[in-house]
Amino acid sequence: MLFNSFEFIFLFLPITFIVYFLLNRCRNQQIAIYWLVLSSLLFYGYFKLTYLIIITISIVVNFALSRVINNTNSRSRKTYMIIGVIFNILILCYYKYTDFFIGNINSLFGTNFALLHLLLPLGLSFITFQQIAFIVDSYRDGTAHYKFSHYALFILFFPQLIAGPIVQHDEMLPQYDTKGNRKIIHEHVARGLFIFAIGLVKKVVIADTVGVWANEGFANYSNLSFIEAWITSLSYTVQLYYDFSGYSDMAIGLALLFNIKLPVNFYSPYKARNIQEFWKKWHMTLNRFLTTYVYFPLGGSHKGAFRTYINILIIFFISGFWHGAGWNFILWGLLHGFASVVVRLFSRTGIKLPYLLSWFMTFQFVNITWVYFRATSIEQANTIIAKMLTPNMVAISNFFTEPHTNFVQMEAFNILGLSFSNPIVIVVGLLITLVIAFTALNSIQLMDKMKFNWGAIIYTQFMIALVLVSIYYMQKNSIFLYFNF
Repeated sequence: MLFNSFEFIFLFLPITFIVYFLLNRCRNQQIAIYWLVLSSLLFYGYFKLTYLIIITISIVVNFALSRVINNTNSRSRKTYMIIGVIFNILILCYYKYTDFFIGNINSLFGTNFALLHLLLPLGLSFITFQQIAFIVDSYRDGTAHYKFSHYALFILFFPQLIAGPIVQHDEMLPQYDTKGNRKIIHEHVARGLFIFAIGLVKKVVIADTVGVWANEGFANYSNLSFIEAWITSLSYTVQLYYDFSGYSDMAIGLALLFNIKLPVNFYSPYKARNIQEFWKKWHMTLNRFLTTYVYFPLGGSHKGAFRTYINILIIFFISGFWHGAGWNFILWGLLHGFASVVVRLFSRTGIKLPYLLSWFMTFQFVNITWVYFRATSIEQANTIIAKMLTPNMVAISNFFTEPHTNFVQMEAFNILGLSFSNPIVIVVGLLITLVIAFTALNSIQLMDKMKFNWGAIIYTQFMIALVLVSIYYMQKNSIFLYFNF
């Protein structure tokens, strides 16, 4: 069940919302918590019932280990913490990386072990990091005061279950017991629906539309011209931006309907002036997890410059491998790691680049490295990037005057009656979406500025119109890109 599906918006969500607040009228608030846990299990099981077995076992084992850690002496607690971390990593490795390791062993040693073709349970990468953080925090600070039902909801809460944000227990579980959250708060509902609507528009109107061009370009990468390679790259850059920010908006909005505040996970990253700033704005909770549970334990920046640079490369290696079981993801992560090291080294010179130059260099680096992120192989990515770096004035001229054989399935790439097989419309469409990403207030800023007056009512009517357009485009019903990770 997807956020951008009819069954979610018009069936699952309203039923879950209404029943939850009706049950909150009971003296025992646990009943309402149980309802959210059950609803989240139904939401997750809708994708595949076997997922429920895996996630249920994982939750029970992790909670049991946290209890053992909290109730044993100091000498044994660390051992159980390590067992818990290894348990979670092994589950993720089995489902996500088994074929990667088998394939590389076959390539290195000439063996012919059969691939298992295991289906990765949705959200397992996010759930793994969330549970590792809980196990480690149980060892560091203690988590004995949490109930199992609260822990289950902490992991399963459907707005953030599939693709984050990666939340921490101390920012989430206390909200479940807040008495003020047991009743409908109209301001939260208004703000939640507002930001959910923005996310829905981003996903189904912009990301899914631009994604068609990106898919065609990567599918025909060997035949791309210079300008087609750039449009392919920029299309994916736009698609991923609006897809991920759209999901993040929708998750925040859905949680707010239930008076739960999720951490911001996405904050105008394409406005960043260097790669370090980019990672303070993109997938912010992943960066927080890697910093808190990997970078700091490795020594952070307190063991000399060389050790700091190695630690940076380690967390970006993990980030790349976490995103996908492929060498292209590892290379993507390491490129960002080396860029972060370069930024640190450059900052020591005292030289400050002009704002526009530093922003442009950062965006182009991010745009080019996204090619490795999207490509199915390093060879495919290298081919596209090579074409991007080989200008051809004849090809540029032909792009605007001749039919395009590389992008023939463009009937799905239409919006408001405009055919995106028209090169002018393609270029203008990309420019508009990029200008919005570069200059406009992000959805969090818009939500924070939202006031309950006549202006807000008019703005809401405009958002309703956009939602109606989104509902029309929901016929595509495509998954969010980060569901794949």
